Amino acid sequence: MSNPDPPTSAPAFIPLEANPELMTTLLTNLGMSPALALHDVYSLTDPDLLSFLPRPAYALLLVFPITPTYESHRLAEDSLLPDHTPSPDFPVMWFKQTIRNACGLMGLLHAIANSPEEFITPNTDLDRIVKTALPLDTPGRAKLLETEESLARAHRAAAERGDTAAPEATDDVDLHYVAFVKGKDGGLWEMDGRRKGPIRRGDLEGGEDVLSEKGLVLGARKFLEREGGDLRFSAVALAGGYD
Repeated sequence: MSNPDPPTSAPAFIPLEANPELMTTLLTNLGMSPALALHDVYSLTDPDLLSFLPRPAYALLLVFPITPTYESHRLAEDSLLPDHTPSPDFPVMWFKQTIRNACGLMGLLHAIANSPEEFITPNTDLDRIVKTALPLDTPGRAKLLETEESLARAHRAAAERGDTAAPEATDDVDLHYVAFVKGKDGGLWEMDGRRKGPIRRGDLEGGEDVLSEKGLVLGARKFLEREGGDLRFSAVALAGGYD
């Protein structure tokens, strides 16, 4: 399938602003531990700026425009990949995006669902969603997200509180979110609901995280190098709070 985006008839969410405070509130309301927070990443290359971020970082979310260069690479790479077959013992949990303009939410779910389980508060909506999704196949996981009212409610509340005027849910938005996480197998995984499944980008050592030099070289930096001059991107990291 050349166009991986949900059809216009699919459920639609208001696009989510890349605002760490709003993202933290969204996930905390769903059931993320208050010990975690989203943080702006002001540079992917400056060690001094990276040193301000709490570590370990459990996920890095990259927000970028969908360009012809990106789409050409995605098509070429996906043509060689099989469709993902989920299983409870797979190193990461991946969701296919079937909700329009929900890539921000998908990135957040990929971030928290692949963080240590102690950061998901028991008996919350988030805890229930992750546990329900674990044994499901790809269509089952997608349908779960489509029909989960708590997700729609939390996403809507966050999107409407953004610093900029929120677009309509049915608007076409060219910005996309991709998450990089460290899997249970120690690998760096690229998580994107527009792809055919999660993509393992390489190995990380025990003490390395998604913001380590190797994590960035295998993940976000390589991603941006392909884009050449179009570096209109932002990034946020999921890590411990400053409190």
